[in-house]
Amino acid sequence: MRKKIIAGLAVGGALLVSFRPADNERYFEIAKNLDIFATLFKEVNTYYVDEITPSKMVKTGIDAMLKSLDPYTNYIPEDDIEDFRTLTTGQYGGIGAQVGKRNGKTIVQSAYEGYPAQKAGLLPGDELLTINGVSTEKKSNSDISKLLKGQANSIVKLEVTRYGQDKPIEISITRDKIQVDNVPYYGMVTPEIGYFQLSSFTVDAGKEVRMAVAKLKEQGAKKIIFDIRDNPGGLLNEAVNISNVFVDKGLDVVSTKGKVTEWNKTYKALDTPLDTHIPVAIITSNRSASASEIVSGVLQDYDRAVVVGERTFGKGLVQATRPLSYNSQLKVTTAKYYIPSGRCIQEIDYAHRADDGTLGKVPDSLRTAFKTASGRTVYDGGGVAPDVSVQVREIADITRVLLQKNYIFDYATRYRSEHATIPSAREFTLSDAEYQKFTQFLATKDINYSTDAEKSLADLTKKVKDEKHYDDVKTELEAIRRKVSTNKGNDLTRFKTEIRELLEQEIVSRYYFQKGQIEASFDDDPNILMAMQVLNDAPRYAALLKPGTPEAKTRPEAKRSTAGGK
Repeated sequence: MRKKIIAGLAVGGALLVSFRPADNERYFEIAKNLDIFATLFKEVNTYYVDEITPSKMVKTGIDAMLKSLDPYTNYIPEDDIEDFRTLTTGQYGGIGAQVGKRNGKTIVQSAYEGYPAQKAGLLPGDELLTINGVSTEKKSNSDISKLLKGQANSIVKLEVTRYGQDKPIEISITRDKIQVDNVPYYGMVTPEIGYFQLSSFTVDAGKEVRMAVAKLKEQGAKKIIFDIRDNPGGLLNEAVNISNVFVDKGLDVVSTKGKVTEWNKTYKALDTPLDTHIPVAIITSNRSASASEIVSGVLQDYDRAVVVGERTFGKGLVQATRPLSYNSQLKVTTAKYYIPSGRCIQEIDYAHRADDGTLGKVPDSLRTAFKTASGRTVYDGGGVAPDVSVQVREIADITRVLLQKNYIFDYATRYRSEHATIPSAREFTLSDAEYQKFTQFLATKDINYSTDAEKSLADLTKKVKDEKHYDDVKTELEAIRRKVSTNKGNDLTRFKTEIRELLEQEIVSRYYFQKGQIEASFDDDPNILMAMQVLNDAPRYAALLKPGTPEAKTRPEAKRSTAGGK
């Protein structure tokens, strides 16, 4: 078998030469290097001191080769094809739950409303001990996922431990075809403002957005908040379909340009739009990427929406999948895309690396100005800049620790076991007495952390010791250290509002699932509150979409927010 693999590599090189005789010199280099690779592999396989796994070693070589190009060009072996299909279609056979490892335990993170896991009574916080009799103790997240997935209508039996129960329980779940929604939520935030969230661009995303907007209008929406934060992108044609909901039929949406010129294409809006006039505020984050940037960029280029939030990620590259032998595939970057103003929002230049292998971004000075349909200035080379910037709130150190160590998650698990019901997602609030119970819950937990002030103080102490000045300032340094320590001890009180918001959202999710968690954020999410302000101020909304107005001139032109940039 190994000889066949090596022979196949060599034959592949020969075939390349025969296909393109005009490029003999180039393809001779390809054939030569494939032959070197094959003979090297043969020698290593024969003489290396330990036994090697051919498929693993070759994949390592392939991955390293592709890594030198960009992060989006990937080899997908046959074993991973199913996971890849899940990413592109949003469909898989399973139970409809998110499960992950934590400190060696396999914990249910969430269960999708209306799917088998939730219907069977599986709860967030449950620990999975066995799956169909197989212990989860030494299994990875990938192993757990494969054990839980399976054909629709097949049964998976779980042995589960649950907070508040003495003995493990067994839950039988009938698997089903799971279709993860592209639009996990739509609803009214005020009597006149509708809101919907788009989390992915898998098959039928355009239909889901069109339906969500239609339903919101039926409920009285006269303005729309379109939340596309943290959406990593997906299918290009779905980005076109979603843009088409708000822009006229026949308009250019996006163009792709690459080395294979016959693949270059301009995608137009092909359908009758749903509404080309309803005011729209689209919320973006620095993790909104690819197809998300097409949609937000198209709506900005046609002055069809006010973009609120952060500059987007800056991925203007298009991938296509190509079939390989033995049922494997290659996902390869084939083109860059350009939105209607003519700009490409790709930020990182993968084609030119420094000698040490590092990558550079397009500098602000080299960004090119383009014009929207109304004449507003926009720029290429660095994502889609918001029309109204919302500074990301940096969470406190104490809050970060509570999240990282899952104390907020664990308290919500405990709360759910002790309270059969709570008020609706929008009405639920955690009382001061309940917050005090949470602080008591933390009394036995490890919440040690170093604040920025403590880190700076430690650095300063080291420097003065190195410079032999410590004895001169140790009294003052010790006084500062005591003061910082005292302030740190009050962090649970000082950052009570921030921590309580996250606690409320986590608790609500245990009763009202993902939709409830989203609704619980409406009253304190700064991006949603800003979008509401913009939509409720008609003169400001109109001014933001016109060139030359003071509002339009205050758009951030090129500089990315320092908070959370990637």
